[in-house]
Amino acid sequence: MSASICLHGHFYQPAREHPWLDAVEIQDSAAPAHDWNARITAECYGPNAAARILDGRGRIARLVNNYEAISFNVGPTLARWLRRAAPGVLEAMVAADRRSRAARGWGNAIAQAYNHVILPLASPHDRLTQVRWGVADFARRFGRPPDGLWLPETAVDNPTLAALCACGIRFTILAPHQAARVRPLGEGPWTDLGPEGPDVGRAYLCRPAVGCEIVVFFYHGPLSHAIAFGPLLENGEALASRLLEAAARSGGGLVHVATDGETYGHHHRFGEMALAVAADRLAREGRLTNYAAFLAAHPPADEVEIRERTSWSCAHGVERWRADCGCRTRAEWHQRWRAPLREALDWLKAELDALFDGAGARVLHAPWTARDAYVEVLLDQAAAPAFLEAHAREPHRPQERVAAMRLLEMQRHGMLMFTSDGWFFDDVTGIETVQVLRHAARAVQLARGFGPDLEPALVARLRAAESNVPSFGDGAGVWARLVRPDVVDGRRVAAHAAMLSLFAQVPDDARVYAYRVVRRRGRRLARGPQVLITGRADVTDTATGETEALSYASLHLGSDVHCAVAGDWDEARHDAEVDALAAAFEHGTLADTVRRMDAAFGRDAFGLRDLFVEERRRVLARLTEDAVRHLETSYRRLYEESRGLAETLRQAAVPPPREFLLAAEFVLATDLRRALVSPAPLPDAAWALVEEARAWGVTLPAAELEQLLAERVEAHLRAADSLFLVEHLREALRALEFARDAGLTPNLWEAQNLFAQRLAPRLASTRADERRTLEAVAERLHFSPDAFDAAAR
Repeated sequence: MSASICLHGHFYQPAREHPWLDAVEIQDSAAPAHDWNARITAECYGPNAAARILDGRGRIARLVNNYEAISFNVGPTLARWLRRAAPGVLEAMVAADRRSRAARGWGNAIAQAYNHVILPLASPHDRLTQVRWGVADFARRFGRPPDGLWLPETAVDNPTLAALCACGIRFTILAPHQAARVRPLGEGPWTDLGPEGPDVGRAYLCRPAVGCEIVVFFYHGPLSHAIAFGPLLENGEALASRLLEAAARSGGGLVHVATDGETYGHHHRFGEMALAVAADRLAREGRLTNYAAFLAAHPPADEVEIRERTSWSCAHGVERWRADCGCRTRAEWHQRWRAPLREALDWLKAELDALFDGAGARVLHAPWTARDAYVEVLLDQAAAPAFLEAHAREPHRPQERVAAMRLLEMQRHGMLMFTSDGWFFDDVTGIETVQVLRHAARAVQLARGFGPDLEPALVARLRAAESNVPSFGDGAGVWARLVRPDVVDGRRVAAHAAMLSLFAQVPDDARVYAYRVVRRRGRRLARGPQVLITGRADVTDTATGETEALSYASLHLGSDVHCAVAGDWDEARHDAEVDALAAAFEHGTLADTVRRMDAAFGRDAFGLRDLFVEERRRVLARLTEDAVRHLETSYRRLYEESRGLAETLRQAAVPPPREFLLAAEFVLATDLRRALVSPAPLPDAAWALVEEARAWGVTLPAAELEQLLAERVEAHLRAADSLFLVEHLREALRALEFARDAGLTPNLWEAQNLFAQRLAPRLASTRADERRTLEAVAERLHFSPDAFDAAAR
């Protein structure tokens, strides 16, 4: 009997959202992408939804959805981000699961424990909630209950498997070394296993607790390693051949591999293309399956006991997430910080749980039951009123509602602070570790008012987490420099809105990330370039419903802002203080106004440095516009005045002065940018600018121009799709021809998708001139004529 083949991809990213703002801020280390989620989506998650299969000449023959061919899980924290930032990718995953159910009777997708906590190290409450939240998230997104569930880092023990059983999970996937012993189903003798593990071609029944049964698959270790870390993804045919060879040697059963999903495109560039080619061949030979389909046809005939507290990514069990075990990516650094970090957060979680037990019982009928059900609110905030009606003791009392939601958010962040990435890498200063500490800070903030302030004792414990970076010292230094400055409260949100309104129109009722800001009694005074705004603001944390009433004043100083916020004024005091401040502004100096603000509000003022990072960068860019305009005037004058002399120098084989070259580079790049972003047709002058740059020998900003070209092509293709005006197709073609002539290689992935999915199907009904333009665009987008004809049919 021929063996079936299954490839599993574990697609996951940690929660990268700012714990207060609920948005992923810009991460410069991910450039040119906005952040790491966006970068990995562009390199992996998106390309796997529309992978290219090329013809013999390297042109696109087909676009395929790899998720239809493989078993996969998408982590809930990644799925949440995709729904907001790249919904088309998540829709492709869901559609693939639906099509695989239609084709095989069982879906390709399986669930994952919610935020990638190492479940054997979690408390029983947290372990069960992580599984329940993962199951609920899957059911909401895929429209069905999951059959299987991926364990974070495949970290396992019997209580973890029992939690899966309790949530209706039928199977999970482990590494072969995690099997301890096997026997035929029944009461026969056990056979102890070495590190090579069991026969991985079959399913095994595991009984982790009395009355509990779950199926375990153990993936093919050498093949999985070769895909993840070897050269197999350099050639899709070679990958398919290797899998088929393993199937031939197996004599039947299942040949299956498991890797990080990011292997296909992020870790290995174009890995998704190799996967597409391999899966296409395996599908044509009728070999592909998924775990649920295989299990339905081949129920287990053997029983297994697992090696407890083991994982796929730590040779020492689960020590990578609590000790300096030697697992690292940077050999010269120690990880002595891991144990103190684990101990500090374990202590904090115990304190949070005690508060939840006590305070939660006063506002919730059954606190831990309510926490399990809280995932419905995370999936749809509109479900909050019904949730409170069901679980709050007094849902109609605003104070009780806020207390309940604060406690539940405290618990959510208390679990997010155990995301495995916080311990996986090499130092306590890493962005992943800083992120789990930011979740800890949010949990600490939410706990205030229910008991003693937990921050001092937590920071004291973090001093034992020794950093490899001397300037930080330890975890307390990381907390002081990288965590505490990110803490947000109502004052900062009000200050952000007030400062931003000096530079842009901000509605009186505005959403500021995860906060609602309603401003009233606003006044705006101007004296020349100086502007003062004052008002009252009600700032509501939409996650908890908690509202603060605040007074604010924001003064534009030219290159900065002086903003002050007070929270304990009644209306009468607000009016008196604002009147005095207005008088100081209208009749005194700026210094008088600042002194008056400090006297009224206190000296704890905000400046542009306190704007949230996205708006901070936009405002500072605006403030530099005048300087840039002045610089452009100077450079353009130098460029125009030096062109004749520069030509003489070139003819005499004398290099132009560096100042001439800088002016030429600035002017030519500026004019090209403007031509590419203009809605007007791309002028012939764009080609002339490129020739001028070549003549001067200056380097144009290729990456920036390629991005602008990609956006221009996409915009015209979208317009052609909605209006189907041949003029837009011609403009897209003109931009592609300009890229060719300028030696630029824009990323055409999205443009190719737009063309294949929306425009190519119109071929059969277009006029001859439109068809010729479509064919020319297809050629420039690197489509095979066969692919184009197939799309038309």
